[in-house]
Order: sequence, then structure tokens, then C-alpha cells
Amino acid sequence: MDEELLRNTPETPVTDITVGSRWAMVETKNSVGLAAMPMLAGGAAGPSSEPDFKGLVGTPLRLLAAGLRQTAGTERTLACAAVNAGIQRLDGLSADDGLLSEPGREGGRTVIVGRFPELARKRPGAIVLEKNPGPDDLPSDAAPYVIPGADTLVVTASAWSNGSLAGLLRLASGCCVSLVGPGTPLSPSLYAYGIQRLAGFVVEDRETTRTVIARGDGVKAFKPFGRQVLLSAV
Repeated sequence: MDEELLRNTPETPVTDITVGSRWAMVETKNSVGLAAMPMLAGGAAGPSSEPDFKGLVGTPLRLLAAGLRQTAGTERTLACAAVNAGIQRLDGLSADDGLLSEPGREGGRTVIVGRFPELARKRPGAIVLEKNPGPDDLPSDAAPYVIPGADTLVVTASAWSNGSLAGLLRLASGCCVSLVGPGTPLSPSLYAYGIQRLAGFVVEDRETTRTVIARGDGVKAFKPFGRQVLLSAV
């Protein structure tokens, strides 16, 4: 999947890079891509002294996206954001965060990787897996015991950033799989890898979003400056 996304990333020059403690943002003249930083995505922490990412301005998106070949870390995060910046925006996007039940699939077992807001209301009864589990969650290493045989799997896009998505998809045979979050690549090519629903985020006010990300704020802070969208094969 990563290699296909890399091949499909254009050579468009990067015009700006913003790296905060929670999110990274890669920009071109006409596009923006986001991805979760390693600590938020549950990957390896970045170096204690980060390099000057502004020095990467002018780099072709595809060259930056080659960091997908890293298993985790800041280089992979920037690669994910570069891939997202290189995806041509498609028609057929609906306004949806991807967390409500799919029509016709209510009642089966649902497993969710990541503790999203309002899950008790949006997905009552779902099994939630978390790297740092709360009182209502299971630890992420319980995935091999609860994902096989599930009807629905909802995965945070941070699993793509931290390199764990491929392993989760291998467990998900027969599931309706959704990838959810601002770092989701809105590419129909992912349908071939068993992901039926892609719920992502389109930045509309990039200047404010850039400021929010630079100061280390998260999704709740930048959500008003874009829109949540869904691309679905079902």
C-alpha cells in the first residue's frame, strides 16, 4: 500500500512545512496534507533536537514521501503528510467523520482502534483498543483476539503514520474497514487493500491551521478551519 501511495505522489514542490508536537503539515501551492506526529501516533519519539524542517521547502513531494519506507518516526510522519498533500481532491466526498455505523451493518461486533470523541453515542457497545488504554478500553496488543471475526473495524489514521496499519488489515478479513482522522489518505487506491471507507479532513484555512499546529494543539483546535469528509466504496 505504501509503495503504491509513493508511486502516485507527484513531484510538486513543497512550499511550507509545519511541525508541531502533535501534528505535521506539508503544503504545496495548491494543497495541504496532515499527519499525526510520532508521540500522538504511538510510534517512536523523534530526536530530542529536531532538525530545521523549513530546509525541506522546495523538495518534491515524492522525495519527501519516500520516508514511508521508514517503520515509524518523524520522517515517516512527514512522508504521510506529503502523500496527503499530493492526492488530487476528488468528487463524491460527503460531509461525514466516518464514526457512525454503516447503513445495513448495525448489530455486528465493532472494533475501534483509537479512542475517538463521543464513541459511547456514535458506536455504543464497540470494543476500543488503545495504546494507553483507559478504563473502558482494551490494550492495543489485544487486536489479534478481537479483530478476527468482527463485522466492522474502524482504525485511526495514526495507525498508518506509526506503521501498524498493515498488521491490523491482515487481521481484518471480512470486516468493513474504515480509516478515520485528519491524516487519512483520501485515495480510492486504498480500496484494493481492504479499506472501504476513508474519512479524512480538508483544510480550508491553511494559515490558521498552520498556526494551530505550530503551537502544538490538536484536532479539536484546528477542526473549525476545515471540513471532515468521507470517501466510500460501499
